[in-house]
Amino acid sequence: MVHWSAEEKQLITSIWGKVNVADCGAEALARLLIVYPWTQRFFASFGNLSSATAISGNPNVRAHGKKVLTSFGEAVKNLDNIKNTFAQLSELHCDKLHVDPENFRLLGDILVIVLAAHFGKDFTPDCQAAWQKLVRVVAHALARKYH
Repeated sequence: MVHWSAEEKQLITSIWGKVNVADCGAEALARLLIVYPWTQRFFASFGNLSSATAISGNPNVRAHGKKVLTSFGEAVKNLDNIKNTFAQLSELHCDKLHVDPENFRLLGDILVIVLAAHFGKDFTPDCQAAWQKLVRVVAHALARKYH
């Protein structure tokens, strides 16, 4: 089990309370697909992913990004039980979607970049450390079924 200090919990929840889930989710998923184009193979049904402009303007990318970040909010609400919170999603991504678990780590790193860009000076190094820890824990929980 992961130990969260009171400060880490506060840093995570204070930023999360200001996150625009639709915008940040869409931006994070779009960046994943643009920066790591091989991840596009999991989203073939999304239509045009031929360029950064097409990806950023794709309504399917936007909708799924919001869905991804909404589920990430469950981690914020359940910091002391992240593994169980993501058990079903881990099973889905492993058994049905066959997603490479490395992609969870990549998306987590991108989410930290998106949050830093959106929150600027409020996203202090301590805040970044707390969020980096959180995205690693979530990535590990999502990869759990693979082991």
